[in-house]
Amino acid sequence: MSDEVLQGSCLCGAIRYRVRAPFVRFAHCHCSRCRKATGSGHATNLVVAPANLDWVAGRDQVQRFDLPSAKSFSTAVCRTCGSPVPRLSRDGQRVIVPAGSLDDVPSIQPTARGYWDSRAPWSCSGDDLPRFPESLG
Repeated sequence: MSDEVLQGSCLCGAIRYRVRAPFVRFAHCHCSRCRKATGSGHATNLVVAPANLDWVAGRDQVQRFDLPSAKSFSTAVCRTCGSPVPRLSRDGQRVIVPAGSLDDVPSIQPTARGYWDSRAPWSCSGDDLPRFPESLG
């Protein structure tokens, strides 16, 4: 069993947290809800048990949104900067951690892509695209 602990925060730093292994899942989700919630081609989330999340600072700055038309979809953001932050699943069984909010690099890699058939036609198909070490200009 790993004793890995990862630090994370929002964009402005008002919210800081820690998550501890074991990690339940690390995966990409291509569903339309995750695309809309992230503003990108997919969400990449690390999942942990609720007991493995510790709020270090700014817990009161978390703004949660439960999508009324969905059985289980929710999102949470920093009230100050709007960036995604960890959230408890609606059934209370797990914490979904937006991987982009991690300050540390997990020792594991994503293991799956969910809702692949729902992906945007422009998403995740560019392995042959040119790559740039910095800005596109």
